[in-house]
Amino acid sequence: MLCRSCMRNRLTQRLSQTAPRRPLSSATTSRLQLQQTSSLLSQTQFLQSTARRALSTSPVRFSTQPQDSPIVPLEKPANLTEGEAQVWDILIAEFSPTQLIVQDISGGCGSMYGIDISSEKFRGLGMLKQQRLVNAALADLVKEWHGVQLKTRAP
Repeated sequence: MLCRSCMRNRLTQRLSQTAPRRPLSSATTSRLQLQQTSSLLSQTQFLQSTARRALSTSPVRFSTQPQDSPIVPLEKPANLTEGEAQVWDILIAEFSPTQLIVQDISGGCGSMYGIDISSEKFRGLGMLKQQRLVNAALADLVKEWHGVQLKTRAP
């Protein structure tokens, strides 16, 4: 099931991709131009809002740390939305990642997330098994989403 904003985005994309085959009346032409203009305006506003909001990343740790020093746990970014924070907490508890990025990529409705995670628990596992582990950890949340983009790796 798609939310209203996702349905509207898909509809405007389809309308903008299909070219009319016969001449349209001036009322239809002006309506299409208005739809395209409002679509471009909403896309511009979305891009501006995401540009202002930094990605929910943590500082990257390189292997130049001495082996004796303990690994500092990741700090939760302050700019996470409620849904991003929920996903962040689950992944931190389950995988103790060395790097984690969680971002709502649905346009603000919280129905699709992009996740980039690096964890020692993934070492020796293939990509499919890594992603199955993440899907299993987020199983209750994923049921309510349209989709999820996963990037998993071992550090």
